[in-house]
Amino acid sequence: MIVYFDCYSGISGDMILGALADAGVAADALEREVAGLGLGGYKLRFDRVERQGISGTQATVEMDRGVAQPHRHLSDIVAILDGSSLAPRVRERSKAVFQLLAEAESKVHGLPVEAVHFHEVGAIDALVDVVGAVAGLELLGATKVFASPLPTGGGSVETAHGLLPVPAPATMEILARAGAPIRPLEVEAELVTPTGAAILAALASFQQPEMRLRGVGYGFGTRTLPWPNALRLWVGEEVASGLPEADTFVIEANLDDMTPESLGFAMERLFAAGALDVFFTPIQMKKNRPAVMLSVIAPLGLERDLAAAVIRETTTLGVRIGRTARMVADRRIESLETPLGTIRVKVKSFDGQVSCAPEYEDCAAIARERGIGILEVMRVAAERCGDLLKRGQSLDT
Repeated sequence: MIVYFDCYSGISGDMILGALADAGVAADALEREVAGLGLGGYKLRFDRVERQGISGTQATVEMDRGVAQPHRHLSDIVAILDGSSLAPRVRERSKAVFQLLAEAESKVHGLPVEAVHFHEVGAIDALVDVVGAVAGLELLGATKVFASPLPTGGGSVETAHGLLPVPAPATMEILARAGAPIRPLEVEAELVTPTGAAILAALASFQQPEMRLRGVGYGFGTRTLPWPNALRLWVGEEVASGLPEADTFVIEANLDDMTPESLGFAMERLFAAGALDVFFTPIQMKKNRPAVMLSVIAPLGLERDLAAAVIRETTTLGVRIGRTARMVADRRIESLETPLGTIRVKVKSFDGQVSCAPEYEDCAAIARERGIGILEVMRVAAERCGDLLKRGQSLDT
C-alpha cells in the first residue's frame, strides 16, 4: 500500500490525523497508539464535518486547562518516546521528526540543538500529532509515502516567539533541508505548519506516484478558506508495468571499530530516516583487519541526509556514494484469515505470477499468544495462502 498527501490547502499534524481516520484507520486504534506515550492532560477527538460540499474528518487535540504542559527540550521528547510502549519503528520515526524540528529551531534561533525550547511544537498536541501520524501510516500499511508540492500562503502567524512571517522560519528551514517543492498561493494564512512540514520531510518523497487508487480521505483544518480547507490523502497500490526502474543511491562505509550493538543501533536510525535497505558485509581491511562494510540503499532526495546520518551514527570519517537503479516487482500487504487468526502477508506479483509470504511480527505474536512454535504458524499461513492462490481468490477473502 502506498499513500500520497495531496496538500492543495497545506498540511498540519491534525489534518494528517483527520485524513488517516477518514481514509480508514480506526479512530480508536489511533487513540490507543497515542496513549502509548503515557501522557495525560488531553483528549483526541475525531468529528465528521462537511465544508463547501465535501465531507471528511476533523481531528482535534483538546487540552485540559487544569494540566500544565511545560516547554520541552529535545532530550525531554526523546525520553518520553523511549519510555513509551510504542513499536520501535514508530518510536524511531517519531524521534526523527522531532530531530528535524529541533535542528530547524536551532538554526533559526542560533542556539545549540540541546538548548532549543520547543514551545508550541513541544507541547502535548505536537507529540500527539507526530506519533499519531507515524503510527497511523503503519496501521494503514503504507510502505511508501509521497507528497505534492506545498503551498506557501502568506501574512503572519502568532507564535511563542512573537509575530512571525508565513511560512514560519522553522517551516522554511525544514522545507529547505528536504528540498521540498513549494508553490505560491495567494491567501493570508499559515498553510504549512512546522509539525506538518517535519512529518513530510522525515517520511515522504516529494513526487506523485503512479498508483491504482483504492481510497481517499479528507482531513479538515480549523481555518475557513475560500475552498474546502482539507488535506487529501490518496491510498492505493503502486502501479508497476513489468519491472520499473527506480533511481536510487548506494551509500557505503567501511567500519572496523564499532561494536555489534552500535551497528544495530545505526541500522535502526537509518531505517527511521528513510533508507530503503541497510545491510552489513564482512570484509578485510588493511593489515588484514576484520571489518564490516555498511551499505545503505537511499531513495532520490534523501542521499545527502542519509549520508550525513551514516557519518553521525558511525565512526566513519567519510562515505562513498554511487547512483544505481533498482528493478522492483509489484508488491502489496494484505490480511489473510487463517485457523490461527489474522496474519498479514506480503503479496508479490511478477510476470503474471503471484506469490506471498507471511509477516514475521504477526506470526510471532500468534506464536506467543497460543504457546506454539513460530514455524507452525508460518506453515499454516503459507498453506492457507497457497490454497487461495490456487483457487484464484483474493487473499483477504
